Amino acid sequence: MMRRHFLTSALASIPAIAAAQAEGRKPRIVLRSSWQTVNIGDIGHTPGVLAILEKHLPNVEVILWPSDVSNGVEPMLLKRFPNLVITKDRRIIDTCDFLLHGSGPYLTAHRDVAIWKNEVKKPYGIFGITMAPAGDPGLKIMSNNGLDDYTKDLLDTASFVFLRDPKSLQVVKDANVKSPIIEFGPDGAFATDLRNDETALSYLQANKLEEGKFLCVIPNLRNAPYWRIKRGTKFHPEKHRRNEEMKEHDHVLLREAIIAILRETDHKILICPEDSTQMQEGKELLFDPLPDELKPRVVWRDKFWLTDEALSIYVRSAGLFGSEMHSPIMCIGNGIPAIVCRFVEQTTKGFMWEQIGLGDWLFDLDNQENRTRLVPTILAMAKDPNTAQAKANKARQYIQTRQAEQCAILKRLL
Repeated sequence: MMRRHFLTSALASIPAIAAAQAEGRKPRIVLRSSWQTVNIGDIGHTPGVLAILEKHLPNVEVILWPSDVSNGVEPMLLKRFPNLVITKDRRIIDTCDFLLHGSGPYLTAHRDVAIWKNEVKKPYGIFGITMAPAGDPGLKIMSNNGLDDYTKDLLDTASFVFLRDPKSLQVVKDANVKSPIIEFGPDGAFATDLRNDETALSYLQANKLEEGKFLCVIPNLRNAPYWRIKRGTKFHPEKHRRNEEMKEHDHVLLREAIIAILRETDHKILICPEDSTQMQEGKELLFDPLPDELKPRVVWRDKFWLTDEALSIYVRSAGLFGSEMHSPIMCIGNGIPAIVCRFVEQTTKGFMWEQIGLGDWLFDLDNQENRTRLVPTILAMAKDPNTAQAKANKARQYIQTRQAEQCAILKRLL
């Protein structure tokens, strides 16, 4: 508490923080976020943090500095946040009093943070990222160096560093990062509340999916095959080999869970994507191998969707399971049960489930003991919706408490 008080007092004397009061305007935060649009989770980081700031810091002006808001994402954000300024214009960005780096798989915008620190010379903070030791093999997928000396230097002078999973938190503490506030901070996507009810309801009706009577399941390869969809992304033989090697290993239990649900309950199944590469795997690895007599109660979504439509469908489901992270995050953030499967290529982000009280809903697919428990746990979620709902709501309450505490820290700095 003494260190926090000292930090608040020190920053209050910095002209960048005092400027808003002197100029008679609202404090101004620039949110550095919106990393890509091929994944509804990467999209969801931004509206989640915007909703948190809207709720807890209503007297603060927020400007979004995105990497990518194409493919319908910008109008979707503006529909929910009509007064939001979205810009990459540094003349506007540099007038802000504080830079907030949004949630992500690492310090994603480290180059921009470095410029802000060294040239703009105003305070900044990190809002819910994953961090691994330098050279960690799980980071190879993102061509990221982890907590090397360069990254540590940026974290050292941050006003706060919030890590979204307990293992990342320990990595940063073990590295003796000097930021005065280093704590667990939930992924921003937990607070995402986008909706596209009209489109979602039309889809549910067309596919005869009744509210509360279906579960969602998401497939996932070890490495997203972006060479299929991203112009200029080269085919990666090693990643492709790994995908082919592990795809049956990683999806056989999801199929078994689907079959158990269909045979032991009256629920239907919706196989859907989080990433725009996953429709193919949904058909090949989950739908096609199912017994023919069960397929009429399974819907395979063959088109990608944006976060607002997906979330409008998730909140009408009885729960979600699969090998992705941010659809479960958005489900729990909206009180919907969600079970997470993970593997080493996903870094340590999945361990946030342990932090928020859902450790028994987290399954490491490379751990044999975890594998034996997976199908019974998914089936139990489907069969006992009241218990599952209560469990999800308890986790949600914990997350919302942490979000309020994070914003209280930010408010003191402003």
